[in-house]
Parts: sequence; C-alpha cells; structure tokens
Amino acid sequence: MPANLPPQYYELEREFRAEKDVREKLRLAQELLRIMPKHKGTDKLQAEMKAKISKLKKQLMGGSGRSGPRQAHAHDYIEKEGAGQVILIGPPNSGKSSLVETLTNAKPVVADYPYSTREPVAGMMMYETVQIQLIDTPPISPESYENYLSGLIRNADLVVMVADLEAETMIEDLQFIINKLDEKRIILKPEVTETPEDARYCYKKTIICAHKEFEDEEEIKRKKIEELFPEFIIIATSIIDDESLDLFRKTTFDALGKIRVYTKPIGKEPDFSDPIIIPRNSTVEAAAEHLHKDFARKLKFAKIWGQGKFDGQRVQLDFQLTDGDIVEFHI
Repeated sequence: MPANLPPQYYELEREFRAEKDVREKLRLAQELLRIMPKHKGTDKLQAEMKAKISKLKKQLMGGSGRSGPRQAHAHDYIEKEGAGQVILIGPPNSGKSSLVETLTNAKPVVADYPYSTREPVAGMMMYETVQIQLIDTPPISPESYENYLSGLIRNADLVVMVADLEAETMIEDLQFIINKLDEKRIILKPEVTETPEDARYCYKKTIICAHKEFEDEEEIKRKKIEELFPEFIIIATSIIDDESLDLFRKTTFDALGKIRVYTKPIGKEPDFSDPIIIPRNSTVEAAAEHLHKDFARKLKFAKIWGQGKFDGQRVQLDFQLTDGDIVEFHI
C-alpha cells in the first residue's frame, strides 16, 4: 500500500535531516510523526520514526542508556515547573535580569552594561498560592542571537517581550526581535487560537512588558507601543514599584490560561497550600484526573464552593470550574 505522504512531509523531512541541534531535531521528528497518515502503508515508516524519536530522547537525557555526561545542558532546555513557564526576551539592557531577580529567587547577572546575561537563568515567581517559572535570557539584537533561544522560546508556555522605555531605539529594538524570530519561524501573537498549517512554524502567545516606566514620565513611548501593538496585552513595570510588579504577576498568570482549584476533604477545611493547576474551562472530572485517573473513574459527584456559587452546591462531573473554586470530591 502506498504511503501517500503529503508534500509538507517531504519539506519537513529535508529540514529534519539537515538539523544538527538535537532538541530541534526531536521536535521535527515528533511533527513528522504527527502529520504522517496513519494506515498500513505507513506502518514501517511510523515504527522507524518512533525509533528515531526514542533515540533522540535518550541523547537528550544523557546518552543511549549508558552512563556519561548529559548532552542537554541548561542553555538547551529548561524543565517546566509550577503553573507555567514564562520566558522573558528583549534587547540589551532592557531590564530582564533585574525583573527576574526582583520577582524570583534566581540570581542572574545584573549589570549596567549590555550583554551581561550569557546563559538563561530560571527562577520561581510566587503569585498568591501558585508558582510560575520565569526564564531570563541573553539579549536579542543585530549583534547577538544565541541559537538555542529558538528551542527555549518554542518550549515556553508564554513569551514576555520586554521593551526598554529608557532606550531611544526602543521601537527598532522590538521590531528587530519580531523580525528575527520570524526568520526562525517563531511568530509572536497576542492570542494563539490555532496551530500553523506548516509544522515548521510555531505560534507563541506573547505579552509586552513596558519596563522602566518612571523613565517615561509623559507615557510617550508607552503610547507608541500601544499604537504599534494594539492587540497585545501591555504591562508597565518598574522594579521599584510594587503595584506594577503585582500586576505583572497577575497578568502572566491570567495569560497562561490556567485556573487554581483547591481540594476539600469531606468534613474538613480546604487545603489552600497546594492548589490543582488546570487549564481554564476545565471540568470537575478533569480536576479529578489531575489527581489520579483511577480516582476520576470512581468519582460520582462533587460539591463546590466559590464565587457565584451556593456553598456546598452539588455538581456533576461535567461541571465547569472557575479560578479559586473549592472542590469536595465524592466517590
């Protein structure tokens, strides 16, 4: 039986064969398997691609099952933690590192000269009862683009593009970043509602952080950003303004599209220390599955406490949850 592979498959396969970066090669292999027609004519091809994917994963995890040094260093890949992974990108001296240092427990190099950040640094930012992972990255400019950045950006859940309100070249800097990522087939978008038709491309939800707000007293540059990027969420921040930092925390959490659900054992007080983090519009059943699939299968109903709800309201498994709900599971 013929494979009947689409033309897009052959284009992606050529790119896969030419790619040298292991993590990007793995992503391309997974895309090839995804777009491959599933029928008897491709059984052998599917098996071969799955074997390649397995081999690439072993390489990233430290070699082909043998002892030896890990090949996936921190600058190639950062494992996700918390409610979501948020990557900060921007031009030199835009203030990414100072933001990450102020908002997290990380200690990136903070200096008043450009290109002080040489490698990505991750830290955990607290927003009320949840943690969000922030990643500081080397700057993007005509003089500098670290190739591993493409993989980090593709892997992140949310991009924050930091605009330096103090820089005379602020608009040119932002436009260069957008164009550079376009070249890398990474498209920054205010919302991502679909996957690109071409599997080589990647759409990333992005918000804009207008940083050093007190250097823009008349808000001229802030208004310029709003004119050029009318559909994007824009947050004005300063490391000496707690209110703006609180807004940054809330905005990034909201942009991740997640909700917090707190569990309540029957007859006891709810546990607010360790919420279930699930996608927005998730159901009671999805929250139960997050705990354990077997638990979800045994679940009969739940009781809900939350804004706009009757205390202890009995609901079925398909009931849609909202941020901050308290759930008491009954099996």
